[in-house]
Amino acid sequence: MGKDLTELDKEALVGIVKLCQKLGMKGEKGNWKEFLSTFDRKFGTSVSDPAKRPVDILVTFLQSFTRPEDLKFLSKIMRRIKNLKSIESMVRDLQGSESPRQRLVSMTVGHQKYIRYYSFPSHEEGWIIVPLRKVSKLARVDSMISIDCEMVLCQDGTEAVVRVCAVDHDLEVKLDKVVNPNKPIADYRTSISGIRPEDLVGVTCSLEDVQKALKKLLSHGTILVGHSLHNDLTALKIDHARVIDTSFIFKCLDMPQLTIPSLNSLCKSILGAPVRKDGDPHDCRRDAEAAMQLVLAKIERGIDYPVAVEIKVPNPDFPALLLHGIPRRVNHEELLRLFSEKLKVEVQKEVRLRGRTYTTYAVFQNQKAAAKSFKKLRGQETSDCGGRPQKEVSLELSSGETVRFYVRKMSPNSAATPTAESEIMVSVNGEEAKRRRVDL
Repeated sequence: MGKDLTELDKEALVGIVKLCQKLGMKGEKGNWKEFLSTFDRKFGTSVSDPAKRPVDILVTFLQSFTRPEDLKFLSKIMRRIKNLKSIESMVRDLQGSESPRQRLVSMTVGHQKYIRYYSFPSHEEGWIIVPLRKVSKLARVDSMISIDCEMVLCQDGTEAVVRVCAVDHDLEVKLDKVVNPNKPIADYRTSISGIRPEDLVGVTCSLEDVQKALKKLLSHGTILVGHSLHNDLTALKIDHARVIDTSFIFKCLDMPQLTIPSLNSLCKSILGAPVRKDGDPHDCRRDAEAAMQLVLAKIERGIDYPVAVEIKVPNPDFPALLLHGIPRRVNHEELLRLFSEKLKVEVQKEVRLRGRTYTTYAVFQNQKAAAKSFKKLRGQETSDCGGRPQKEVSLELSSGETVRFYVRKMSPNSAATPTAESEIMVSVNGEEAKRRRVDL
């Protein structure tokens, strides 16, 4: 491990030491501050910021870890850093000469939300990190695999994968498994996942089995494709650096709240048909195929070819409040606790999933009741990027736990509300194609 440490730059070493501090890790000479007090008697802990210490001291501290579990932890951290450095080198060194597929990888890595969404806690137990080859060899690998998975909510409040499917660029299925979470399930989310209790009877495939299979598929630097792929990787506990995220490579211009189009919207606009009809459950295979087809369509038309995405804008006259950022473990029935029992209000079961949270509507008898309920909610009123008033609220669940999320009005206070749902055509990666004015 010593040689590997000396090959890292100072920024990476500082990050590792800070993580060791955060986790309270101790080597043979104690934690970071204890190490400094004995190793450097001149300055001791008076200069404890790792960024203000020379590289040799950072390396010596990290070399003081000798327990097998600590060495395994540091090995995973260094592997992740090397993977990211390899991707950065490819983006930098191949600029102008990269293949279309690698260019889409570069677009994903260069997206403003990439660091936020793809900074995985892969040092934690149960995660695997797929090692990448050297940049010179990696650049010659252009194979692609697209994945999608479905999750259920477990009784311990965590999510677990119950099905995963992977297809190659010919849409040939490389992996299709139903997975047993091996712990009690609180909600199968059948309307979304398509999974029922009887589907898991006799299933022995575990998450570890799926991880091994996917690691084998990706071991040579294969490009991993998916829509909002970070959600699938988080659920699978797999850290793979060479990715194409179809939610990143199609950008809606001039409309920040719509910069991440849905898979259904992209498929309808680019492939000519949605991946599913409204209300239909998800299907892993169809979703994996759709993400791959989007990538192939983008390459065929040209990376910079302008594409118009059709997006449905909800009717602002709808007598409802939008609830978003709700932790998935919160049952939709619990959300009724936000509002007065005197009001007739219904929280819709239909949800839009966004990673670890979901979105739904609280529907009232009329707009007056919706506006009154919003006014009574406790929380500072702000505006979202579309000018619509919203509040961050706290809700105490029946379990005693308190969760926080947002409640938003359907339209800006000053909006002129249209009388029906409107559709908008927005340009993606190019000039605006067609746009009907609506109040967002």
